[in-house]
Amino acid sequence: MPRAARKTQPPAATAPVPRPGSRRAAATAAARQQALAEWHRLDYAPLEVARTLAAKPVGEIVSRLAANLRLDQRRAEIEVLRVWNHLLDPTLVAHAQPVGLRNGTLFVNVDSSVWLSEIVRYRRHEILERLQHSFGRDLIRRISFRLG
Repeated sequence: MPRAARKTQPPAATAPVPRPGSRRAAATAAARQQALAEWHRLDYAPLEVARTLAAKPVGEIVSRLAANLRLDQRRAEIEVLRVWNHLLDPTLVAHAQPVGLRNGTLFVNVDSSVWLSEIVRYRRHEILERLQHSFGRDLIRRISFRLG
């Protein structure tokens, strides 16, 4: 048969290949897995039920994560530090800084024993009253000063 007489066949239409990470790729992969499971006579129904039971709302996960990280307590500590720096005398702030807040007790590190004695003897009640006025008596019930 001469070359000109041959009929040319149009190329066979192929399905477009989905981009990785797209919804279509995920659907294609899921369909492929389901077809393989049927061919191998595997039953994935219990596994799929287990996956749906393990799924939780995002709000529940975020609230539990915030509780585990103690974000509310850390936010209160940062607020105490901010108020401490603006509310008290700058010379006192230069020598004493809060380092933690646990169970209503504010822990404050003081850089020298002279300042520790000064604060404990003469300024402890004034500082406590100012902080309780700013935050309430529930958050800060007492202050513990220590050398550090």
